[in-house]
Amino acid sequence: MSDNEANSLFYALISAFFAALTTIFAKIGVEAINPNLATAIRTVVILVMVWGWVFAKGQLDTLLTINPKTMLFLIFSGLSTGLSWLFYFRALQIGKASLVAPLDKSSLLLVLIFSVLFLKEPLTLQVILGTGLILTGTLVLIR
Repeated sequence: MSDNEANSLFYALISAFFAALTTIFAKIGVEAINPNLATAIRTVVILVMVWGWVFAKGQLDTLLTINPKTMLFLIFSGLSTGLSWLFYFRALQIGKASLVAPLDKSSLLLVLIFSVLFLKEPLTLQVILGTGLILTGTLVLIR
């Protein structure tokens, strides 16, 4: 395993940890307010935190060097994230976190399909079996 692969796994595990906390905190926070307002509050917090990180790291100067294609896809990613959060918070408000979160993570199947079609990533037996097991677990949880 290369250093980049090991680092990506490390960061992915940290991401999973915070994603789990996100679901628990969001479920508690969305109980008594409109889920759209909850998403807006969450987004402002993220906006301030991430821009603060960019300023603290001295990375603002690279903003003007982003090429148009990259910017377009980052905008698409932001729109997709926003829509995902709006629907996720609504689902959390009316459903159980233990069911909503795994179902939300079933997006893994779409990531697999899209990564093969659009990113030309290899479709290995290991990836197929792993995705199948995760989807099977999701189906067990939601039944």
